[in-house]
Amino acid sequence: MVVQLRRRYAALLTSGTQLALLVVGLHLGEPAAWAFIFAAVAALSFAAWIGAYRRWRAIADTPTSQIASAAQGYAELAGRAENRPGIRVLARLSTLPCCWYRYRVQERRSDRKGWTTIEEGESEEPFVLRDETGACVVDPEGAEVLPAAYDTWTRGDRRYTEWLVREGDPLYALGEFATLGGAGAALDRGRDVGALLADWKHDRPQLLARFDLDRDGELSFREWALARAQAKREIDRTHAEERALPGVDCLRRPADGRLFLLSNLDPDKLNRKYYGWAWIHLAVFFGAMIGALVALGID
Repeated sequence: MVVQLRRRYAALLTSGTQLALLVVGLHLGEPAAWAFIFAAVAALSFAAWIGAYRRWRAIADTPTSQIASAAQGYAELAGRAENRPGIRVLARLSTLPCCWYRYRVQERRSDRKGWTTIEEGESEEPFVLRDETGACVVDPEGAEVLPAAYDTWTRGDRRYTEWLVREGDPLYALGEFATLGGAGAALDRGRDVGALLADWKHDRPQLLARFDLDRDGELSFREWALARAQAKREIDRTHAEERALPGVDCLRRPADGRLFLLSNLDPDKLNRKYYGWAWIHLAVFFGAMIGALVALGID
């Protein structure tokens, strides 16, 4: 939801706000006001250019990996979307089967112009990305999802819009690739031993029944050492069992804040899209800066 709001307000800042500023400038008509407005438009365009450039470079600079041979860390994958076995996802508005959806409900109110959003959201159910070498689980939480198309329809005073990634759709993904569990599982013995001992302390009668050898109602240093040794043995056994299980490959939001992108658009089209928008925003930035300088020079 945070990513959805960020995406929505970023679009607002780089389109509606700039247009509103220009309308205000036409209304005021003062050179000083135009200088301020052009500077604000330049600042917004520069921020938009950073976003478009970052996405373009992430797509262009990250080579596509196959799932079976992908290295742990930031990766680009391409394949087809599938639901996990036994999981059925239905779109919120149309109830069509899908892997992922986003929806928005808007209402036309008599006291306002245009449409007002009254409800919106998107699914967070993990699904599968499969290529010819294997499959990985995609956790869409925090992802910037760009579907190829959307459906919109109106009923009475309400307008409904829905974006879908359907099962079998081509899927392009940029994110953090990690194998969870298996022989290479990252397990913290000390942390898990501490957590197990904390659980035992919550059930003091059972803890004393197991380790209070002299039955004095307290655990001596020696008895507590025995409890710690037993906890270590149990955690070692649990970790061995976890590492014996097959690992699960997954794609998720990078912890370092890098772009997490999912789309059923063609990667080359995505690349050209962000490349073009980067140049457009840069051109608007320089045009607005020139406008600000010209306005400042008018007396």
